[in-house]
Amino acid sequence: MNDHSPIEGERLRAHERRVARDLEYLGVPAANWPLPEPAADGAVPIDVLVVGAGMNGIAVASSLLFKGIRNVRILDRNPPGREGPWLSFARMDTLRSPKTLPGPALGVPSLTFRAWYEAAFGEAAWDALYKIPNAVWVRYLTWLQRVLGLPVQHGTRVVAIAPGERLHTVETERDGVPQTLLARRVILATGRGGAGGGWIPSFVDQALWPDLAAHTNDDIDFERLKGQAIGIVGGGASAWDNAATALERGAARVDMYVRRPHLPQINKGRGSSHPGYYYGWSALDDAERWALFAYLNDVQAPPPHETVHRALRQPNFHVHLGKATRRATREGDRAAVLLAGEDPPRLHDFLIVGTGFAIDGGAIPELGNASGFVARWQDRYEPPDTLARQDLGRYPYLGPGFELLEREAGECPGLNRIHLVNHAAALSHGAVASDIPGVNVAAERVSTAIAASLFKEDIEPIRQALEAFDEPELESTPFFVR
Repeated sequence: MNDHSPIEGERLRAHERRVARDLEYLGVPAANWPLPEPAADGAVPIDVLVVGAGMNGIAVASSLLFKGIRNVRILDRNPPGREGPWLSFARMDTLRSPKTLPGPALGVPSLTFRAWYEAAFGEAAWDALYKIPNAVWVRYLTWLQRVLGLPVQHGTRVVAIAPGERLHTVETERDGVPQTLLARRVILATGRGGAGGGWIPSFVDQALWPDLAAHTNDDIDFERLKGQAIGIVGGGASAWDNAATALERGAARVDMYVRRPHLPQINKGRGSSHPGYYYGWSALDDAERWALFAYLNDVQAPPPHETVHRALRQPNFHVHLGKATRRATREGDRAAVLLAGEDPPRLHDFLIVGTGFAIDGGAIPELGNASGFVARWQDRYEPPDTLARQDLGRYPYLGPGFELLEREAGECPGLNRIHLVNHAAALSHGAVASDIPGVNVAAERVSTAIAASLFKEDIEPIRQALEAFDEPELESTPFFVR
């Protein structure tokens, strides 16, 4: 995987001095101002705990620090440099987004991807770059963590979150050692699978796992698939990525089964990728948001042309359009795929399920049973029959600051102090927490909401601090009164 050559050098160090100067010019990060009440044991709780140190986690944590909310901690289950999907299940060669997108730079030019890339590799390299290799993007995000001094604790898994009216109890595990944390606010920046996980259709037998099947979101050992015949169900971008990866790693043959008679042709996501959508979506009423999202969901997006060409370069790749899978089951030591209008089933040594992600506000793993109290769109809005979409009804119905809301008032006090900043926010807020173009919008919206709520919550000690503030202004003048 291409991460370019080593980048340490005077040019990058000079750029980092420029970043420090830019932040100084802006006066950020601001001094810490929240004044939390200590917990019962006297410990000071974390003001904001961010789960996930990928792109969204970096952006929202940085935005909080800039606003003077400094008692922040970021947890990520992965080791340094492995945050997010880019070096795991995101198996494309490059990002799908244009290289010109700024990244989670929070409006600071020297923090943009381009500024870092030119400092690391030179302007000529930037001019020659087509799209951003995944590994290079990860190096940029790692650099952001370092240059911004983000308080990331790697190798830490969040086991459970018990919502509380004043403090959330967060159970974690690191190197097999459990630890309990108390946090006033929690942000779940947990990626596309963070509220429901990979979607396994009912026609795919779970008994295929783990030796005969995997979801594209799983950790797949492609070395084990060398010389094998692979079947793939689904025709989205990740299905194509996995087909190409399997063949590049030595699979003997890949057959992809796609229900549609032809692939989608237009990526409407690109057509809705401008500030109007980012800033205006959440201002629409429920009917308008639902109708717009249903349209985008119905038309689907084609796989990028680069991804298609990558798979087509492999002579043993076979795509079967208009071939809906009726059933996928275990038949001895092989995966049997029964297609519509065919019998007997087609046999494969391994099956990859490329059917995307399930979104369900009632299936947020960190919340466990408390997810059942989360309001979903089906609890708040009933669309007309022509727009009824059962899967959309399971999306969480979020508040203006990405906060979870109770299905019924009083069922789970404090739930609104947990903010969901991942793809599950798309119906409520648009694609600002799903993809690179809107990442700064989501970070600003969440951090502003949290700043306002903490200020309101802490107003009594903040007011006391104001009354105690006694720095004299006129001490050097003849009008000073002691």
